[in-house]
Amino acid sequence: MLEIAVVIPTYNRITSIERTVDSVLNQSLTVNEIIIIDDGSNDGTKELIKTRYPQINYIYQSNKGVSAARNKGVNKTNCNWIGFLDSDDTWEPNKIEKQIEAIKNNPNSLICHTNETWYRNGKILKQQDKHKKYGGHIFNYCLPLCIISPSSVMIHKRIFNEIGLFDEKLLACEDYDMWLRICCKYPVLFIDETLTNKYGGHKDQLSKKYWGIDRFRIIALEKIIKSACLDTEQQNLAIDSLLDKVNIFLKGCEKYGENEYYERFKNIKYQYA
Repeated sequence: MLEIAVVIPTYNRITSIERTVDSVLNQSLTVNEIIIIDDGSNDGTKELIKTRYPQINYIYQSNKGVSAARNKGVNKTNCNWIGFLDSDDTWEPNKIEKQIEAIKNNPNSLICHTNETWYRNGKILKQQDKHKKYGGHIFNYCLPLCIISPSSVMIHKRIFNEIGLFDEKLLACEDYDMWLRICCKYPVLFIDETLTNKYGGHKDQLSKKYWGIDRFRIIALEKIIKSACLDTEQQNLAIDSLLDKVNIFLKGCEKYGENEYYERFKNIKYQYA
C-alpha cells in the first residue's frame, strides 16, 4: 500500500505558502499526511498555518537551512513514500494520482519525478536543452547540473535508509548532491508531463543568495568520488565533470580575484588531473 507524506519546508514564505498548501489539498487523490517544517519564520507563517490549516502537522525549528528542514520531515513521518514541495511551488491537481499510477505499474521503482513548468514574474519561462529531464539510469545526466526538481519528486523512504539524508553542511545544491547519491545506485521513474509548477525570480532563492553556485557542486562531486560508491565508468565521468567545474571556477578566480576556495580547488585539480 502506498502511504504518502508531503514535506513542505518553508522560511518566511507567507505570501506563497497558501498557494502551495492548497495545491496539495486539491489533489485528485488525498495524501496521508502533510508536514510543514517551518525553518524559523518570523513573518506570521505559524499563525497562518495554525488558523487556516489545523489538520496539517506543523513543526517549527530554529533556522537551520532547507536540508535540515527536509530531513526533519523525513524523520517525522512513518509513510513509506515522501513527496517534497517547496513553499513557493505548486502541483497540478492530478500530480499525485499520476505518480501513484506510474509507481504501481513499475513496482520496483523507488523514486519518481515529473516534468515541470517554470514561471518567472507571472510568465512561463522557456527551459533550455540542458534542463531536459530523463528517466532510467541517469547518473551521467545529473553531473552538469540538477535535473530533478525537489518539488516534483516522490521517494520511497527505503532510499534514505540506505544512502542517508540531505547534506546539511551544503548551503546550496543540496538537491544536486542528493540526486548524485541516488542516481548512481537507482533507476529513476520519469513522467514526461508538466505536473509541477516552479516559481522563480524572488530574492530569497538560494541560487541568488550565494555567489559561485558551482562551488557547492564541486564539493558534492568531490564527496561522491571519495565515497567509493561509484563504478569505474561513473567514477571517470564524475572526475571529468569535477575537473571541468574546477577549471571554470579557477579561471573566474584569476579574473575576479582569489577567494577562500581557490587553494582547495587548485589542489583538487592537481589531484585528479
